[in-house]
Amino acid sequence: MAPALSCGNTVVIKPAEQTPLTALHVGSLVKEAGFPPGVVNIVPGFGPTAGAAIASHMEIDKVAFTGSTEVGKLIKQASAKSNLKRVTLELGGKNPCIVFADCELQLAVEETQKGAFYNQGQCCTAASRIFVEESIYEEFVHRSIENAKKIVIGDPLDPQTSHGPQIDRKQFDKIMDLIKSGKEEGAQLEYGGVALGEKSLFIQPTIFSGVQDHMQIAKEEIFGPVQCIFSFKSQQEAIERANSSQYGLVSAVFTASMDRALSVSAALETGTVWINCYNALHAQTPFGGYKMSGNGRELGEYALAEYSEVKAVTIKLRETL
Repeated sequence: MAPALSCGNTVVIKPAEQTPLTALHVGSLVKEAGFPPGVVNIVPGFGPTAGAAIASHMEIDKVAFTGSTEVGKLIKQASAKSNLKRVTLELGGKNPCIVFADCELQLAVEETQKGAFYNQGQCCTAASRIFVEESIYEEFVHRSIENAKKIVIGDPLDPQTSHGPQIDRKQFDKIMDLIKSGKEEGAQLEYGGVALGEKSLFIQPTIFSGVQDHMQIAKEEIFGPVQCIFSFKSQQEAIERANSSQYGLVSAVFTASMDRALSVSAALETGTVWINCYNALHAQTPFGGYKMSGNGRELGEYALAEYSEVKAVTIKLRETL
């Protein structure tokens, strides 16, 4: 909303059908703040109806979408078939973290795990591929297991809880199927991997070691609390494997060497690189992806360009004495 409104636009917000309540609460805040009627419009609904109507509408000039790559493609198609409205997309990710032996190890364990398990892994920036240098690999896995044991699972409305349920049964089943595929393809299940309660949607935070690049859990966006830990030998190998994905949203580098951090971050094909931290998002910093993770940027000065048009006005001046 912020960049769109600050550039003088009116907006229509369609929240995901699974999560309408926060957007509706924003609507109450918009009324409380005194926005003129019609400036901010909130339309809950399903993608094939409400979403499709927005994407194909002839009088909507721009669509910004956050969600799956599959739906992002449909929105681009609808734009092409309607009025060629501008589209910016913030889509999926299979985000790599590279952990070098000279890093602050416990910090790397905690930050990558925050990235993997934040919001039960239901986050486009989820740290789902952790590449750890061979010499510290076993210790990293051991510490990750011990750290995961501290996670508090329970009612998400309880301030003490850090891990709640998945959003719905469909997503729950998809995650459990991917965990099953990880075990069947030969990854080592180190922790978790089970549902908590027969009828609940809670999945215990899950850690796999010995993950190989060809495995389904290594390639597919899980969107659940599953941390995949890989081993690497050289910096170049880690970069090449990190980049060997159709996605390119975010990445992270953990090292004490600023030279290495800068050279690796320059080589990584992602729109954001965090160095010795994770999920460090700021309103001043542009955010968006490479490749199948989308196009365009939100946040920062770059976001303003997505909600405005450049106009050139040329005036011929009369000659004066």
